[in-house]
Order: sequence, then structure tokens, then C-alpha cells
Amino acid sequence: MTGIRGVLFDMDGTIVEVPYDWPRIKSELETGGEPILSYLSGLEEPERSQKWAVLQKYEDEATRQAVLKRGMRGFLNFLAERGIKTALITNNSRKNTDILLGRFKLAFDCVLTRESGLWKPSAAPLLAALNELRLARNECCAVGDSHFDIRAAEGAGILRIFILSRDRRKFSCFKTAEIIPSAAALKKRIVPLL
Repeated sequence: MTGIRGVLFDMDGTIVEVPYDWPRIKSELETGGEPILSYLSGLEEPERSQKWAVLQKYEDEATRQAVLKRGMRGFLNFLAERGIKTALITNNSRKNTDILLGRFKLAFDCVLTRESGLWKPSAAPLLAALNELRLARNECCAVGDSHFDIRAAEGAGILRIFILSRDRRKFSCFKTAEIIPSAAALKKRIVPLL
């Protein structure tokens, strides 16, 4: 593997802490275990618009309550100072993403939201980000906080996957991801890979 020249970030739960109750949201939307965005996209009107409005209500409220993850600003500054390219890849909306980027004064070389038509757990948004950054998959790592992030990175052929979590058991079935407890610990882990 080559040194890391790019980092592909998830947003919610990775860059920012957000109070999502996903089981409650999925229950209210009646997704039947299907990923939310795929489920909503397959609905007919007027149910589709009604349920999108429910999701957006929860997302808007979470965006209002979001806080920057501890140590993340320092980590992003560290990457920028070294010329490491960054992408933000989120299943959230462009509106909420722009609100959070503005509130916390964050900048990424590439930002992909669900309006791109590409969303995780598909690898497609990560591959689109690699293309936009003009980087190869072996020059990047992925940083997220969920099973979707791992599956998307695996599908994109990214071999270095870091999950920000203190719950190792939650990800024990994934052998490709390294569980990291904090942004500070992630920085220490990345330094030797640059």
C-alpha cells in the first residue's frame, strides 16, 4: 500500500455528534429493515413525499442539536497542513450539510450528499469522490462510524477503514475495519501512514 494522500469522511457521528434515534425513525417510516433512502426512493406518491417530510423533520432537528466531535477540528487542520485531500460523503441532505459546514467553519475538497443520487452502503459515492479527488483507492482511507461506512469502503476497494467508536463489539463481525475511540487516537494512527 502507498502512503495516504486522501481521507474520505462520513459526516453524522463522525465529524459531528448528532442525536439520531434510528430505530424510532425506521419504525415511524415503516422501512421493514430496508435502508431508509432506498426505501423512500421506491415509494409512490403521495406516501413518498409524506415520509420524506418525516425524515427531514428528524434530520433538521438533529442538525440543530449537532456539535462538532471532540478533536475533529484539530485532526482536519492536521490533514490540511500536510496537503492531504479530504472528502465528506454523507447520506444527509445538502441543506443540512451546508448548515453544519458553515456553523463549524469546515471545508473539504469534495462534498457529496444524497442529492448526488449516490448513497451508502453503496460504494458509488466513495468511488465518485476518489474520481473527483483524482486519487486511487490505495492512496486513501475511509473514516466513519457505521456498518454502512464499512460496507461502502469495502465495496470501493479501500483497504484502510477506520471506525470512530468506543463499542468494539458492535463491529466485531467486520474484520476489515479498525475501531478507533477518538479523533485524537485516529490522528496518532494516521501519522505513520502518511
